[in-house]
Amino acid sequence: MKANLLLVILGIILCGCENMVEKKYNTEPCPKDEKISMTKLKEALTEKGFQTFDYIDEKSGDTILMQKYFIAFLKSGPTRSQTKEEADSLQKLHLAHLSRMYEEGFADISGPFGDDGAIRGITIYNVPTQKMADSLANMDPMVKSGRLVIEIHPWWAAKGFLLR
Repeated sequence: MKANLLLVILGIILCGCENMVEKKYNTEPCPKDEKISMTKLKEALTEKGFQTFDYIDEKSGDTILMQKYFIAFLKSGPTRSQTKEEADSLQKLHLAHLSRMYEEGFADISGPFGDDGAIRGITIYNVPTQKMADSLANMDPMVKSGRLVIEIHPWWAAKGFLLR
């Protein structure tokens, strides 16, 4: 009997406590990244010297903004007789250079090819001129050593599109 009475009192206390606990939930939507209009983005890019054009996508009706990038093909150079230690050191310096280009916003993506062909890899430079892309690419220690040479081409891509 005492046990039953104790369970009833405990149940009343627990039910009473539940009402005292204030459940607080954030019901506001998460803040969204402020979207810049294509017109403003195009103006900002043009002001910085980038070449752009836009078109209307027939399926979606969206305005697609195209920007000129520069794709650098890193090709085997004439000087490939370095020792393994020298080549390893150059590789570390090469990767540091590419990381710096990415971190400073000059390059958007870099990577090697998966075969052993003459074209060793690519870097896509996000800069306004080919002269600037060429200058940045030629700062690479692998290029300076002659282990790689650079071939750069203008390349158009849609702003905001992601790799899948």
